[in-house]
Amino acid sequence: MVNINLFASFRGILSSRANSRNEAGGVAYKKTPKQALAQIVSTGCFNDTFYAKGGEQMDKVLGLCLEVEPEFIARAALYSRQKATMKDMPAFLCAVLSIRSPGLLAEIFDRVINNQKMLRNFIQIMRSGAVGRKSLGTLPKRLIQQWLEKRSAEQLFLGSVGQSPSLGDILRMVHPKPATKQREAFYGYLLGKPHDTGDLPGLVRSFEGFSNAPERESLSVPNVPFEMLTSLELTNSQWAQIASSASWQTTRMNLNTFMRHQVFDDPQMVDLIAGRLRDRDLIAKAKPFPYQLMMALKNTGESLPEPIVRALHDAMEISVSSVPSMSGKVFVFPDVSGSMQSPVTGRRKGSTSSARCIDVAALVAAAILRQNPTAEIIPFENEVVQVQLDPMDSIFTNGDKLAAVGGGGTNCSAPLVHLNKRKAMGDLVVYVSDNQSWVDTRIQAGVTPTETMKQWQIFKKRNPIARMVCIDLQAYTTTQAEERADIIHVGGFSDQVFTLLADVASGGAEMDHWVKTIEGISI
Repeated sequence: MVNINLFASFRGILSSRANSRNEAGGVAYKKTPKQALAQIVSTGCFNDTFYAKGGEQMDKVLGLCLEVEPEFIARAALYSRQKATMKDMPAFLCAVLSIRSPGLLAEIFDRVINNQKMLRNFIQIMRSGAVGRKSLGTLPKRLIQQWLEKRSAEQLFLGSVGQSPSLGDILRMVHPKPATKQREAFYGYLLGKPHDTGDLPGLVRSFEGFSNAPERESLSVPNVPFEMLTSLELTNSQWAQIASSASWQTTRMNLNTFMRHQVFDDPQMVDLIAGRLRDRDLIAKAKPFPYQLMMALKNTGESLPEPIVRALHDAMEISVSSVPSMSGKVFVFPDVSGSMQSPVTGRRKGSTSSARCIDVAALVAAAILRQNPTAEIIPFENEVVQVQLDPMDSIFTNGDKLAAVGGGGTNCSAPLVHLNKRKAMGDLVVYVSDNQSWVDTRIQAGVTPTETMKQWQIFKKRNPIARMVCIDLQAYTTTQAEERADIIHVGGFSDQVFTLLADVASGGAEMDHWVKTIEGISI
């Protein structure tokens, strides 16, 4: 009689054996160094996640950077900043390049370090010793000097909100040489050195005049970031001035502040703010994470004017407009297990996001349903969870319903088991998860495929052209479904995941599609 364990069934032969364990202790597939780095640079914020500490994440990135060529690190930094819209991770990769390939750092510096917040992040990381050095070094200093020279004094002043380091601290580190009298006076102003006030940029003079005025109630508010003004006593009419000229992101983040200062008592201000929030061009420029709009809706006060609430709904719809309309039968599996209750950007003392992984998973599922009314949403934890959704409801309404359920263990194979019991036919399945399955993986690594892969192979036998997309929300380096021609991975919480999903839906994806997308970025 043949050895049954040796001669596995058809569905088992086509799937590789699980070769690792995930952070939850379940068997899993280890991602290649490039796959793992792509995952971390799109989701990692160096904060504590449900299963890992921020320091462990940093060590993983450093280790992975030693396993890939410097060109991939540079492209990953560009992808992380420009597509995944991350902040700390691309600055960290630039710091790594300062040691591994200074020439490549010079090539990408201005495209990754594209505002003063990113510059502060880069300098902080360099001086921390995290990448093996505690000084900036000659080339990074020169790059920072050139970065400062390319920007006007007004641009530098408007971006100077923030400390550790402040703009003055940066000047002390790199010693830029002022080329004009205005720049000389501006640098003296920032450094607290004697300077000719008359040579300062007009915006700086306006700010100083307003700040130091003994009675400023009748004065116009200078057009500076309102964070520069929060220590001052301002009238409600002055808050209205701030609101009238605020950026899109500042507006989104301060709706309750504006309401407290009675900005919305004026119907014209309500119309102005609502128009700004739903402006497609401003949304495209601001590049908000779609979940940020979901959280803005959740966090608005009950007395926020209805036009503002409707504008936020419109803005959310616009922010996920890249969700594709997909042919064939689509199934979406949002993970609603206990680990998905953790903050999507991790926990950091004093600045933990209120947005959870489950909020993002629910939003992605609801957005796909909005564009694909025949899609079937199958939430899972230990088992499949039943939730009634209406494709005609708003993304926020359906997302809120999904985010309110679940809380058990993680069983990534559960929705596929559910479909296989039904003998369901389908063309595309989309997982949105942290991929930390353990309920269905109580076996020894290296013995069999994961249960998810076993169930996928059963599904594939009925649906041979079906494809799977795994949207991973956390910076872990293992997966339940091994990357291959019919299984595509993508990570992150920007609308870039919808762009890659559209590639798969249109048939344009290939094995390692995400890695190849990063490799295709021009340096």
